Amino acid sequence: MRVVTIVLDSGGIGALADFAGYGDTSGANTIGNVARRVGGLHMPAFERLGLGHLTAIEGLAAVPEPRARVARLREKSRGKDTITGHWEMAGIVTAVPFPTYPHGFPAEVVEQFTRITGVAPLGNRPASGTEIIEELGAEHLATGRPILYTSADSVFQVAAHEEVIPLATLYVWCERAREMLVAPHNVNRVIARPFIGTPGAFVRTPNRRDYAIEPPPSVLDTLAERGIDVHAVGKICDIYCGHGIASSVRVADNRDAMERTLELLERVDHGFIFTNLNDFDSKYGHRRNVRGYAEALEALDALVPRLEALLRPEDHVIFTADHGCDPTAPGSDHTREYVPFVHLSAASGAALGELEGLDNVGRTVLGAFGI
Repeated sequence: MRVVTIVLDSGGIGALADFAGYGDTSGANTIGNVARRVGGLHMPAFERLGLGHLTAIEGLAAVPEPRARVARLREKSRGKDTITGHWEMAGIVTAVPFPTYPHGFPAEVVEQFTRITGVAPLGNRPASGTEIIEELGAEHLATGRPILYTSADSVFQVAAHEEVIPLATLYVWCERAREMLVAPHNVNRVIARPFIGTPGAFVRTPNRRDYAIEPPPSVLDTLAERGIDVHAVGKICDIYCGHGIASSVRVADNRDAMERTLELLERVDHGFIFTNLNDFDSKYGHRRNVRGYAEALEALDALVPRLEALLRPEDHVIFTADHGCDPTAPGSDHTREYVPFVHLSAASGAALGELEGLDNVGRTVLGAFGI
């Protein structure tokens, strides 16, 4: 038996009641607003599964008999970021939010990082990653000073041109930054953000690395203890610091992640396949690219029949998300939203309404394996 969980990174389906406490404006609905803005989505596979029951999605009907069990999941944790959402899926509820830095990192943190790099960083403020490298990239090329920035999330991001700072050096800097960032500055992720190109034409590369804070025991550890292999696709291994993971593969984009997932289904007879589709968030949500988000949703939908054809009667597939990142919302930050729970198995489908907690994902995975 195989269980597959595929995370549409940022695929939210409507604002949670506490959205204002997270700096959001009203009306966030990542998938619903994308569909409305582009005049409707063509997603026949997800329509058949029942996604149309979870929010108003122009182009998708709420079919009378959904093929999957579908629900809206309400996050219990305090946060709207990748780590918090993925951890809750695996049974870790974050009651105390990770620290954020709306005014940049304090002097003592910058001084510690400067001792690591040997040169003071540029930036040190919340920013869009693509915008700050465009703004400071030329100075970085001239001085070799790394670009340090954050966001509304608990992240310490370091951008550097691959021809100025070798990847190996950038990774070491970020590993050492991860070690130095302890409470009260225990951000949940340090992210290496390499880029290439020239002023006016800088491009981030696929060589990003995430250095997450060590997680408490999770569903992944439980599976490993029971002898069930966990196969990570995309940034899953980074998010959980490798805990409980038997194999991991990095990917270039959503298509690559789905191809690796399908390859695992072709060769793995028993185990858990855990996939993150990061393009939704990094390429389209944060960059407020509505058309790109819509096309990525339709591209994923077109691959669902191939996935279904590889399933055996005892297999399970869950599509879900970790937070929202509504490309129609102001700014470039994540949005605090419900996330979809689309559970495909041999059992009959049903519209389950609203469920408390992203940990419904982890409980469903364990239950499928009889745990």
